[in-house]
Amino acid sequence: MQFVEAVHSDPKQALFAQRRDCLEFVEGFVQGIWANPAKYRAFCGITIARLAPSLLTSFSLLAMLSLPIAAAETPQELLAAGRVDQALQALERQIQTTSTAETYNLLCRAHFELDAWDAGIPACEKAVSLAPDTGLYHLWLGRIYGESADRTNFLKAAGLAKKVHTEFERAVALDPTSWEARTDLAEFYLEAPAIVGGGEDKARAQADALLALNPGMAHWVRARLAQKNKDVVMAEQEYRAAIDASHGGARAWVNLAGFYRHTSRLEDMERALLTMESRPIDRPAALMDAAGMLFRTGRADPMAMRLVRRYLASATVEEWPAFKAHNLLGELLEKQGDFKAAAEEYRSALSMAHTFNRAQEGLQRVGR
Repeated sequence: MQFVEAVHSDPKQALFAQRRDCLEFVEGFVQGIWANPAKYRAFCGITIARLAPSLLTSFSLLAMLSLPIAAAETPQELLAAGRVDQALQALERQIQTTSTAETYNLLCRAHFELDAWDAGIPACEKAVSLAPDTGLYHLWLGRIYGESADRTNFLKAAGLAKKVHTEFERAVALDPTSWEARTDLAEFYLEAPAIVGGGEDKARAQADALLALNPGMAHWVRARLAQKNKDVVMAEQEYRAAIDASHGGARAWVNLAGFYRHTSRLEDMERALLTMESRPIDRPAALMDAAGMLFRTGRADPMAMRLVRRYLASATVEEWPAFKAHNLLGELLEKQGDFKAAAEEYRSALSMAHTFNRAQEGLQRVGR
């Protein structure tokens, strides 16, 4: 009866510190009912009336334990919280009652979070068809075409690349002040062959336009151009110029660390990420970018786990949904041999996104 007493003395402590006692108490109580009905009848006659308020409180707490502390309500909030299953349900309900371009755009982004790019393309296309003059919807359509193109055969990829080009250019034309659209377009120009619209001169022109909108990203584009031309000295200068222009922004430090990774300067990579970690984080997703980079290079697992946990303790963002953060933490724990803790993280991921393949595979690997 310790838990029931604790409910009255300190409800918060009972909720967070005594949750296991709560579960064990209720489980034992229910099992006792079936094991000894006569004793249960006596128990009911003597003590149920006295215990009823406490038991109701206990069951209420159990219900609370299955819910988020601050439940997100709108699809945008659900996506930012990484609760993509709930976001999809809410959006499907909205579509059945009122089909808007915004609803379809958010549905597209929900599929994007799940890495289900082909499944999300129709929703992105529908958003554009309903609101063809909204640059944001063209930007997301271009993004999802691009992700699909990266994972298909050459002929289909070429056709999709042309669509990416069209959508990104349309997004910039409709919203010339969007640094996100100009950055995505510049990256397309950097990566795509000329036959589908790529070109370094075009990327350089976007860098010039970005100077007035986001100087840090302008220097990032210039750094990428130098890196592509194997001018590592100029590239490093531009990455550091991006740090200065963004006043030490977390994104710029991660980008510098990524440059060091690609040039096999892994100790410099770690130092750059440690510097980022020690400073105010103006972009929460940078914590996950850094953790993912450390995981992929097989270095500094304790730092990677620290960054992921810090991210999950903060306000998560759509760019790095919380279920993917739990999955990465599971992979890090699995790597260290802590299969029980890894399984818990994979289950946390699947509780938010039950179809997320990487978490499903992770849970199978650890045998839980």
